[in-house]
Amino acid sequence: MTSPTRSSFRSIKDELARRIGERVWQPGSLIPGEETLAREFGAARATVNRALQELAQAGLVERKRKAGTRVAANPVRQARFSIPVVGDEIAALGKSSRYQLLSRQVRHAQKAEATRMGINPGEKLLHIACLHYADDVPYQYEDRLINLATVPRAEHEGFESVGPNEWLVNEAPFSRADFTFLAAAASEKEARLLNIAPGQPVFVGERLTWLLAKPITYVRMVHPPSHRLHTKL
Repeated sequence: MTSPTRSSFRSIKDELARRIGERVWQPGSLIPGEETLAREFGAARATVNRALQELAQAGLVERKRKAGTRVAANPVRQARFSIPVVGDEIAALGKSSRYQLLSRQVRHAQKAEATRMGINPGEKLLHIACLHYADDVPYQYEDRLINLATVPRAEHEGFESVGPNEWLVNEAPFSRADFTFLAAAASEKEARLLNIAPGQPVFVGERLTWLLAKPITYVRMVHPPSHRLHTKL
């Protein structure tokens, strides 16, 4: 595997995070020791140690004295805000869940999307729209952008039977997230999909996640007015 051209702790940290994010190293697996990594990157052991310490602070690895460093089994999610799986959320209500893929398109980021995600216009994105049902009643309309530079495996996933929410929770560890919750008026498209009247109030959640400095995904989740948010910290 090609090493970064620079051996600063930042370049080492970014490369190790890439291997974790792209599942070169699987959750729970033991990663090479500091001496091995120092030889690979042509860096001092102290430089590697600093990179690993920052990854541990970000929740991506777990370090134990004399036991080595392992990829966190549930990176970050267990330590901070829990990213819910919509199907589990619906099951917790005692209802059956159903998922419907509405559209899937690989395209280039438009200016507004690039600004929102902190990337350059024209970078490659996967745009997915889907609908989640609870007992065959529309529960959530999900409109999502995935940054393929951070999660390249998503480009080859069809998302026909597994939704992007569940897939990303299992396949794309994140180190930080930004959440916004708001009330809004349903657009004509949202109203049609959620089987409500245009302009009717809806509950909207927006979320942007990163792997270190690299944005992973932006999602807008629109719920009927009866929706209630519940989470645990």
